[in-house]
Amino acid sequence: MAVQFEITIKGRVQGVGFRYFVEKRASELNITGWVKNMPGGSVVVMAQGDEKDMNTFIDYLRIGPTMAKVADVSKNRMPELEKFSSFQVKY
Repeated sequence: MAVQFEITIKGRVQGVGFRYFVEKRASELNITGWVKNMPGGSVVVMAQGDEKDMNTFIDYLRIGPTMAKVADVSKNRMPELEKFSSFQVKY
């Protein structure tokens, strides 16, 4: 069953390749949506996929790429599913 989450990642997550790490993991797990740096220094991910794959994806986000230092990951389940055709980095 498909689920959609808005996920906010805080810590040292900008300037360390985090968005590209997220994009790569999403494509490996057939997850669609987007990732974007936010003005306050966090990264926001809107992700949709199979619930089991989504749990694996969120585990990856808790770790992040080598140079990242993830302090907090919060997820909010969205009541409606959007229509995403792929996963992309937003600027």
